[in-house]
Amino acid sequence: MNIDTSQWVDEYADMLYNFAVVRVSDSDLAKDLVQDTFVSALKGIDKFQGKSTVKTWIFSILKRKIIDHWRKQESRKTKPMSFFTTEGMMKGKFLETYSPKGRLSEVEEKMENSELRELITECIGALPPKWQGIVVDKMVDEKESEEVCNNHDITPSNLWVIVHRAKLQLRDCLEKKWFV
Repeated sequence: MNIDTSQWVDEYADMLYNFAVVRVSDSDLAKDLVQDTFVSALKGIDKFQGKSTVKTWIFSILKRKIIDHWRKQESRKTKPMSFFTTEGMMKGKFLETYSPKGRLSEVEEKMENSELRELITECIGALPPKWQGIVVDKMVDEKESEEVCNNHDITPSNLWVIVHRAKLQLRDCLEKKWFV
């Protein structure tokens, strides 16, 4: 697969930085994580299989870098000097105030839930257009079958068939994109 990497920084750097700085609350650390992300992506370009967009792939690398950062922070016995700051965006407060609340597993779970939610939305978008609204009404919004049938002018047996087939397609989509 021939991938043009020459425009990556121009196309993705700002988005990656904004994503990282919100999660680590440290501008310099966010820049380092973005730089490490690009280095890892370039080193691992031969492993990119094209099952997602380059943007999605690079963002997944950054997400793992952020998780690794928090994992290291959690495992430290003492706080490093960088834990404190006297200038910059923290204005003398402890960085702990700005770090994610809860244990690392909760942070990882929230990130993975967000990734999975985005992927499910993408997979629903790949369904036939008529099915999308039905699936969202029935499976996401959990509306009653009768209401879904009335809203989409279908019979209960048609609803069952559509939901069944949609579940099969969603499962296939998730298996290909999530469980790789």
